[in-house]
Formats: sequence, C-alpha cells, structure tokens
Amino acid sequence: MSKGYWVSVYPTIADSGEFAVYNELAGVAVRAAGGRTIARGGSRVVAHEAGIAERVVLVEFDSFEQAVAAYESAAYQKALAALPDGFERDFRIIEGLG
Repeated sequence: MSKGYWVSVYPTIADSGEFAVYNELAGVAVRAAGGRTIARGGSRVVAHEAGIAERVVLVEFDSFEQAVAAYESAAYQKALAALPDGFERDFRIIEGLG
C-alpha cells in the first residue's frame, strides 16, 4: 500500500499569533489520525521557478486513504475553522510511489 502525504505551502500568513491556534488543533488532529510531520520550515527553503520561499509542511500517513480521512475528520475540520483571516495556503493530498 502506498503512503499518503499532505503537502502544504503557505505563501501568506498575516498574523502568526492567530495561526498558532490552528497549528495546535491541526497537530492534535494529525497525530490522532496517525500522521507524522516529516518536514516543516520556512527559514531553510530554496524555491525555484514559480516557487515561493515561505513555510512548507510535509505530513506522512501510512496510506493515501488515511491521509484523505484525516483531512475529512471532525478534528481537522475544527482546526480549519480556526484559520485566521489573511490566511493563504496551497494544499495537496498526494499518493506516494510505493
């Protein structure tokens, strides 16, 4: 079974203090769903082409289906509701190669 991944790129975070509420709730939801944050950063990102050197987060799940279910979970939907105004994100759920 192929692993599943959440890939998030945050080109704009207007208020990092308000973003902390989302981070706390999202972290609890991801861990409860079996997800593992394997990369998170903003200080060491090299962007090429149309890339933006801002915060990037990569979360791994044991399967693609588990990654989708985690996003759709009540706990993660609660985290999404806590996102502050001025928030912008490019988010994908992708299947690993094997």
